[in-house]
Amino acid sequence: MLVNPDFLRHRTNMTSDPLSEMLNLLDARCLMAGGLIAGGPWALAFPQPNRIKISAVAKGRCWLVLDNGNPPILLEAGDVILLNGQYPFMLASDLAVKPTDAATAFKEKVNGMARHGAGEDFLYIGGHIALGPTGMALLLDVLPPVIHVRATLAEAGVLRWLLDQLVREMAAGKPGALLASAQLSQLIFVQVLRAHIMTSEPLTVGWLRAFGDEKIAPALRQMHADPAHDWQLGELAKAAGMSRTSFALRFKTVAGVAPLTYLTAWRMRLAERALREGSMPVSSLALSLGYTSESAFSNAFKRVTGVAPRRYRSSAAINIGPIEEVVDVEGRAPTTDYRPLRLANQPSAPARQG
Repeated sequence: MLVNPDFLRHRTNMTSDPLSEMLNLLDARCLMAGGLIAGGPWALAFPQPNRIKISAVAKGRCWLVLDNGNPPILLEAGDVILLNGQYPFMLASDLAVKPTDAATAFKEKVNGMARHGAGEDFLYIGGHIALGPTGMALLLDVLPPVIHVRATLAEAGVLRWLLDQLVREMAAGKPGALLASAQLSQLIFVQVLRAHIMTSEPLTVGWLRAFGDEKIAPALRQMHADPAHDWQLGELAKAAGMSRTSFALRFKTVAGVAPLTYLTAWRMRLAERALREGSMPVSSLALSLGYTSESAFSNAFKRVTGVAPRRYRSSAAINIGPIEEVVDVEGRAPTTDYRPLRLANQPSAPARQG
């Protein structure tokens, strides 16, 4: 939360990590809800989750079939997948088996674990990514239907260790297990995104791809470290070690928007959070984000979000309350009906107005 109008002006020498900042801003948290123990020939059909799912195979193997026309994916022990939640899917040991409704298998869970079939040769842990009030669509913009991090990848070594520790914590039930499991789950989520950035080509155009692009990353770190600065295209291109033309083209190709449009959208996302969570006067907020007047900031905010800052704050005060939960076959997940500000395909707006 922005608490000091001068705070953002004194970050030039600070190390910036855009991915961490984005996940913190979205309040993205990985929550493991439980899992599945199965054996013998089996198949389970899951409905469309409508939320981002993360799962790991701790033991055995199975097939993942997304209802999007793509071929089945073989998941083996140590593999981790992240689903964008937009398609129904099936997990199966044998694709010839007629699937059972997953709700039936998960109806009677013990300590969060469901059982299906005969035996215990398969262990699957599942959960979801809980997001703050404006996070869902923004994260969905940059996620493919499935991210599959295979245990055989070099980048999966850390994931294997984290997964092993998570299984131990969930099984042991020692004091502090809930906190330890939450922290391990969060690290698994971050590691999945890292592996996706480092090993997938091509990534979906957007901020996640931009964060992993070595050529424009230095400029992104500059903007995130000091969003209130009056950044010029030439300064950002110099930070990236590129000409203005090459930098602008590369940034637009990777991020989907021009550099200064990205900067404006990032400022507005910071503003949204400050307006939702704090009581800073709009005039002070404008100054903290690099605008020389409240009217210039208000015009930019309304152009990007569709509403004036004061109206946004009033609406947020009315709408933000206890997060509503909805039940699915694996557990509960927070949901909201907010429409988030996108960081891609935004109408152009000047980086600074006065």
